[in-house]
Amino acid sequence: MSMRFTVRAPRGLLALTMAAGLAVGAVGCGSGGEDDKPQAPTASASKGGGGSVASAQEGQSQAPLAELRGPDGLLFDVASAQRDSGGFVTVNGSIKNDGAKSAVLPSQMSGDETEIIKHGQSLGGATLVDSNGKKRYYVLRDTDGRPLTTVGLTTIESGQTIPVFMQFPAPPADTTDVTLQLPTFSSGTVKISG
Repeated sequence: MSMRFTVRAPRGLLALTMAAGLAVGAVGCGSGGEDDKPQAPTASASKGGGGSVASAQEGQSQAPLAELRGPDGLLFDVASAQRDSGGFVTVNGSIKNDGAKSAVLPSQMSGDETEIIKHGQSLGGATLVDSNGKKRYYVLRDTDGRPLTTVGLTTIESGQTIPVFMQFPAPPADTTDVTLQLPTFSSGTVKISG
Protein backbone atom coordinates (compact mmCIF):
# COMPACT_ATOMS: atom_id res chain seq x y z
CA MET A 1 0.00 0.00 0.00
CA SER A 2 1.38 3.37 -0.88
CA MET A 3 0.41 6.78 0.29
CA ARG A 4 0.41 9.60 -2.19
CA PHE A 5 0.62 13.19 -1.11
CA THR A 6 -0.20 16.04 -3.46
CA VAL A 7 0.18 19.72 -2.94
CA ARG A 8 -2.36 22.00 -4.50
CA ALA A 9 -1.32 25.47 -5.49
CA PRO A 10 -3.81 28.20 -4.80
CA ARG A 11 -5.90 28.90 -7.90
CA GLY A 12 -4.95 32.56 -7.93
CA LEU A 13 -1.24 31.75 -8.07
CA LEU A 14 -1.76 29.26 -10.89
CA ALA A 15 -3.86 31.75 -12.86
CA LEU A 16 -1.28 34.49 -12.35
CA THR A 17 1.57 32.23 -13.53
CA MET A 18 -0.35 31.17 -16.66
CA ALA A 19 -1.32 34.77 -17.48
CA ALA A 20 2.30 35.91 -17.16
CA GLY A 21 3.49 33.06 -19.40
CA LEU A 22 0.90 33.85 -22.07
CA ALA A 23 1.76 37.55 -21.96
CA VAL A 24 5.48 36.84 -22.46
CA GLY A 25 4.67 34.46 -25.32
CA ALA A 26 2.39 36.98 -27.03
CA VAL A 27 5.01 39.73 -26.82
CA GLY A 28 7.72 37.41 -28.18
CA CYS A 29 5.67 36.16 -31.11
CA GLY A 30 3.98 39.35 -32.27
CA SER A 31 0.70 39.29 -34.09
CA GLY A 32 2.03 38.62 -37.62
CA GLY A 33 -1.38 39.56 -39.02
CA GLU A 34 -1.98 40.82 -42.51
CA ASP A 35 -3.30 44.13 -41.17
CA ASP A 36 0.06 45.04 -39.66
CA LYS A 37 1.82 47.82 -41.51
CA PRO A 38 5.59 47.61 -41.97
CA GLN A 39 7.52 50.02 -39.83
CA ALA A 40 9.78 52.53 -41.48
CA PRO A 41 13.45 52.03 -40.59
CA THR A 42 15.00 54.54 -38.24
CA ALA A 43 17.72 56.85 -39.44
CA SER A 44 20.43 54.95 -37.57
CA ALA A 45 19.28 51.58 -38.97
CA SER A 46 19.22 52.82 -42.56
CA LYS A 47 22.75 54.19 -42.27
CA GLY A 48 24.05 50.88 -40.92
CA GLY A 49 24.95 52.33 -37.53
CA GLY A 50 22.93 49.67 -35.71
CA GLY A 51 25.33 46.88 -36.67
CA SER A 52 22.57 44.63 -37.99
CA VAL A 53 22.88 42.49 -41.08
CA ALA A 54 20.55 43.39 -43.94
CA SER A 55 18.01 40.73 -44.78
CA ALA A 56 17.58 39.27 -48.25
CA GLN A 57 14.52 41.44 -48.89
CA GLU A 58 16.27 44.67 -47.87
CA GLY A 59 19.18 44.09 -50.26
CA GLN A 60 16.99 43.42 -53.30
CA SER A 61 16.25 47.08 -54.02
CA GLN A 62 19.87 47.61 -55.06
CA ALA A 63 21.67 46.05 -58.01
CA PRO A 64 22.75 42.48 -57.12
CA LEU A 65 26.39 41.73 -56.33
CA ALA A 66 26.24 38.81 -58.74
CA GLU A 67 23.73 36.97 -60.94
CA LEU A 68 24.09 33.22 -61.27
CA ARG A 69 22.06 31.62 -64.06
CA GLY A 70 20.68 28.14 -63.58
CA PRO A 71 18.63 25.63 -65.57
CA ASP A 72 15.02 26.18 -66.70
CA GLY A 73 15.10 29.98 -66.35
CA LEU A 74 16.26 29.99 -62.71
CA LEU A 75 18.25 33.03 -61.60
CA PHE A 76 20.09 33.45 -58.28
CA ASP A 77 20.67 37.14 -57.43
CA VAL A 78 23.22 37.71 -54.66
CA ALA A 79 22.15 40.75 -52.62
CA SER A 80 24.88 40.74 -49.95
CA ALA A 81 27.83 38.83 -48.55
CA GLN A 82 28.34 40.09 -45.01
CA ARG A 83 31.31 39.14 -42.81
CA ASP A 84 30.31 38.68 -39.16
CA SER A 85 32.48 39.05 -36.08
CA GLY A 86 31.60 35.44 -35.19
CA GLY A 87 33.88 34.17 -37.95
CA PHE A 88 31.43 33.48 -40.73
CA VAL A 89 30.06 35.05 -43.92
CA THR A 90 26.32 35.19 -44.61
CA VAL A 91 25.28 35.35 -48.27
CA ASN A 92 21.74 36.69 -48.82
CA GLY A 93 19.89 36.76 -52.08
CA SER A 94 16.93 35.37 -53.97
CA ILE A 95 16.15 32.66 -56.45
CA LYS A 96 13.73 33.69 -59.19
CA ASN A 97 12.05 31.67 -61.91
CA ASP A 98 12.32 33.72 -65.12
CA GLY A 99 11.00 30.80 -67.16
CA ALA A 100 7.53 30.44 -68.67
CA LYS A 101 6.57 27.43 -66.54
CA SER A 102 7.19 26.19 -63.01
CA ALA A 103 10.68 24.83 -62.37
CA VAL A 104 11.82 22.03 -60.09
CA LEU A 105 14.98 23.02 -58.25
CA PRO A 106 17.81 20.60 -59.07
CA SER A 107 18.66 18.14 -56.30
CA GLN A 108 22.36 18.77 -57.03
CA MET A 109 21.99 22.15 -55.23
CA SER A 110 22.06 20.20 -51.95
CA GLY A 111 25.49 18.79 -52.81
CA ASP A 112 26.53 15.17 -52.50
CA GLU A 113 27.42 14.86 -48.82
CA THR A 114 25.27 12.26 -47.08
CA GLU A 115 25.08 14.31 -43.87
CA ILE A 116 23.52 17.27 -45.71
CA ILE A 117 21.30 15.28 -48.10
CA LYS A 118 19.55 13.44 -45.27
CA HIS A 119 18.09 16.78 -44.07
CA GLY A 120 16.24 17.46 -47.33
CA GLN A 121 16.55 19.85 -50.27
CA SER A 122 18.79 22.84 -49.49
CA LEU A 123 21.58 25.02 -50.87
CA GLY A 124 24.12 22.83 -49.05
CA GLY A 125 26.20 22.25 -52.18
CA ALA A 126 27.21 25.93 -52.42
CA THR A 127 30.85 26.91 -51.95
CA LEU A 128 32.93 30.08 -51.71
CA VAL A 129 36.29 29.92 -53.47
CA ASP A 130 39.19 32.14 -52.43
CA SER A 131 41.46 31.99 -55.49
CA ASN A 132 44.27 34.00 -53.89
CA GLY A 133 44.34 31.89 -50.73
CA LYS A 134 43.71 28.72 -52.76
CA LYS A 135 40.87 27.62 -50.43
CA ARG A 136 37.31 26.44 -50.85
CA TYR A 137 34.75 27.14 -48.09
CA TYR A 138 31.73 24.85 -47.72
CA VAL A 139 28.36 25.71 -46.19
CA LEU A 140 28.43 25.56 -42.38
CA ARG A 141 26.41 22.91 -40.52
CA ASP A 142 24.87 22.79 -37.08
CA THR A 143 25.69 20.06 -34.54
CA ASP A 144 23.06 17.74 -36.10
CA GLY A 145 24.59 18.10 -39.57
CA ARG A 146 21.86 20.39 -40.96
CA PRO A 147 23.23 22.95 -43.43
CA LEU A 148 22.99 26.61 -42.42
CA THR A 149 21.11 27.56 -45.57
CA THR A 150 17.55 27.96 -46.74
CA VAL A 151 15.98 24.49 -46.78
CA GLY A 152 12.81 22.92 -48.19
CA LEU A 153 13.18 24.35 -51.68
CA THR A 154 11.49 22.16 -54.28
CA THR A 155 9.50 24.01 -56.95
CA ILE A 156 9.33 27.66 -57.99
CA GLU A 157 6.37 28.89 -60.04
CA SER A 158 6.92 31.08 -63.09
CA GLY A 159 7.73 34.65 -61.97
CA GLN A 160 8.05 33.65 -58.30
CA THR A 161 10.99 34.91 -56.20
CA ILE A 162 12.15 33.20 -53.00
CA PRO A 163 14.59 34.86 -50.55
CA VAL A 164 17.49 32.58 -49.58
CA PHE A 165 20.62 32.62 -47.42
CA MET A 166 23.80 30.58 -46.87
CA GLN A 167 26.49 30.77 -44.18
CA PHE A 168 30.14 29.92 -44.71
CA PRO A 169 33.30 30.08 -42.60
CA ALA A 170 34.88 33.49 -43.13
CA PRO A 171 37.99 33.73 -45.29
CA PRO A 172 40.91 35.78 -43.91
CA ALA A 173 40.09 39.46 -43.27
CA ASP A 174 42.19 40.63 -46.24
CA THR A 175 40.13 38.48 -48.65
CA THR A 176 37.28 40.53 -50.06
CA ASP A 177 36.55 38.93 -53.45
CA VAL A 178 35.43 35.30 -53.63
CA THR A 179 33.71 33.16 -56.23
CA LEU A 180 30.29 31.80 -55.28
CA GLN A 181 29.51 28.41 -56.78
CA LEU A 182 26.12 26.69 -56.65
CA PRO A 183 25.76 23.33 -58.46
CA THR A 184 23.98 23.58 -61.86
CA PHE A 185 24.30 27.41 -61.78
CA SER A 186 26.97 29.62 -63.32
CA SER A 187 29.64 30.99 -60.96
CA GLY A 188 29.89 34.60 -59.89
CA THR A 189 32.39 36.86 -58.13
CA VAL A 190 31.07 38.32 -54.88
CA LYS A 191 32.57 41.12 -52.77
CA ILE A 192 32.46 40.47 -49.00
CA SER A 193 31.59 43.47 -46.86
CA GLY A 194 32.14 43.99 -43.16
